[in-house]
Amino acid sequence: MSGIYQHFRPEEKEFIDKAIEWKQQVTEMYAPKLTGFLDPRERQMIRSVVGSDEEVRVSFFGGMESSERKRALIHPDYYEPDVTDYDVVLYEIDYPEKFSTISHPQILGSLMGLGLKREKFGDIMTDGSRFQLFVVKETASYMDTHFEHVGKVPVKLKEKLFQEAIQSIERWYEQSVTVTSIRLDTVIASLPAMSRQKAQQLIKSGAVKVNWKAVDNPSFECAEQDVLSVRGSGRMKILSIDGQTKKEKWRLTLGILK
Repeated sequence: MSGIYQHFRPEEKEFIDKAIEWKQQVTEMYAPKLTGFLDPRERQMIRSVVGSDEEVRVSFFGGMESSERKRALIHPDYYEPDVTDYDVVLYEIDYPEKFSTISHPQILGSLMGLGLKREKFGDIMTDGSRFQLFVVKETASYMDTHFEHVGKVPVKLKEKLFQEAIQSIERWYEQSVTVTSIRLDTVIASLPAMSRQKAQQLIKSGAVKVNWKAVDNPSFECAEQDVLSVRGSGRMKILSIDGQTKKEKWRLTLGILK
């Protein structure tokens, strides 16, 4: 199992160790283990840990098939998971939308301000005016009592059925770029209207994430399949690194989300 570390970055070792421990618990207790909400990178690591083990399986659910954040259920091979096993609740945020406005960052900030860890709630969806979010069931009663404001706007939570969830539509398009290096600041600077200086400022201010984790080092080296998000400028994925030109520049194929 130790060889698995070579496939991931050093800073991801802590999560890999946690996933190995979860798998061992399932193997020894022969009972399912449910995690909090995980981002796609964390789910990739769990899949790698479970691998092709014939006695242990892993399944994911986050409220919808298209959910970005999902809970993992690591379970013995005999176990057939049901949606109810994931203990996910869908809430809609009721607020005076005729007189007030709220936003995704404000909701996220208010939830974190309650002392909730990010793993306790999943996707936050909106159609422009309505907002919904998925939460872990064990946190639901606490949120009912304490989640009363987003910024200065009073709010209430209303439980909804999964089939009432707002469906977010993502639009990606491919773009080929040539960059001088695969440093984070250089790759970010390939975005329209983005200079390298501005990219460095954004990175140092904590406005850039790689695989859903903030990275404040402009010289951080990117890799294939990395997902980069820039606050206020959208998200990109390095679909492939296509080699170097004769002038030793790197050709990349990016997926751009708007």
